[in-house]
Amino acid sequence: MFRYEVLMLTIPEITKDEVAATESQLANVVQQHKGALISFERWGKYRLAYPIKKHEYGVYCLARFETPAKDATLKDVHMLLGVKLEDSVMRFVITQLDSNTPLTYQRPLSLEEAPAKSTSPFSRERGFFNDGYHKRGRDVEERSHSEERHSAEEHGEAQEQEHEIA
Repeated sequence: MFRYEVLMLTIPEITKDEVAATESQLANVVQQHKGALISFERWGKYRLAYPIKKHEYGVYCLARFETPAKDATLKDVHMLLGVKLEDSVMRFVITQLDSNTPLTYQRPLSLEEAPAKSTSPFSRERGFFNDGYHKRGRDVEERSHSEERHSAEEHGEAQEQEHEIA
């Protein structure tokens, strides 16, 4: 038996019923080839690193299955996710797993589970200006400009005193 996992990125508007329908369709495809769906998890909604099909968010689902018919099952799973469910599945990847590897997986918290935070990429809470570099850089520039002005003023006063003495 060959063990696989499918990580699917679906549209953010997908409902729980549509996720359940996707699960049952995937289970049917695997069972047609004498395989079994081991697990199917809806991970939740996540912000994407870049827009995919004009979506900035997506819902991830992870399915694991075993099958004795390697090529035929994978071909049908590709057909299901890439063609039949094209409207709801934006991206997917199929990975072969080692049969001795445990099925535990630590995933990050989804937007639905995580505490509310600002999603602005320029937010100070997300660390954009919290590295200290930008603030120090501005302070150094301001200090250097003020020191230049101060030294120029002192230099000007010294020249005026020289003219008065002469």
